[in-house]
Amino acid sequence: MKLMIASDIHGSAFYCRKLLDAFEKEQPDRLLLLGDLLYHGPRNDLPLQYLPKEVISMLNGVKESLLCVRGNCDTEVDQMVLEFPILSDSCFLYWNGRAIFATHGHHINPQNPPFLRPGDILLNGHTHVPKWERMGEAYYLNPGSVSIPKEGSTQSYVILEEESLVFKTINGEIYREESLPII
Repeated sequence: MKLMIASDIHGSAFYCRKLLDAFEKEQPDRLLLLGDLLYHGPRNDLPLQYLPKEVISMLNGVKESLLCVRGNCDTEVDQMVLEFPILSDSCFLYWNGRAIFATHGHHINPQNPPFLRPGDILLNGHTHVPKWERMGEAYYLNPGSVSIPKEGSTQSYVILEEESLVFKTINGEIYREESLPII
């Protein structure tokens, strides 16, 4: 299974369009969005082309391919206009013998992790900073932000396939590749 992972669109029609262009090129089985889809939040500047209504239309257009968890900026009123579920705080995926615990990251994160077995992955967005690191015998993965990167990072997403993960810029350029250890 090929999984595309992205987070923190924050209502940017410009970067949502770029993400969906990358989605079309990558042809993953699913696009997992880690929250903060429409609203930019009070701590962030407005992202480029802040047009949540356009983002709604674009995401509804690919609804059958999406898996989503709720971000700290996502609300019940957002769910009223989106045609796919976004209000679950977390989800479990099983992939190549690993459990992946996906959540936005504002509650459950490396400082407050769920129980993970060796080789499992905690998957968060929220910080807008890409990460791949060991967390005891498990791993922590953050794809960064689609629209408002922080700490000198770039707009990005991750492709998880077979035993590898690839960090890519929103334009599809690889900037980091990792092999997952066999468990």
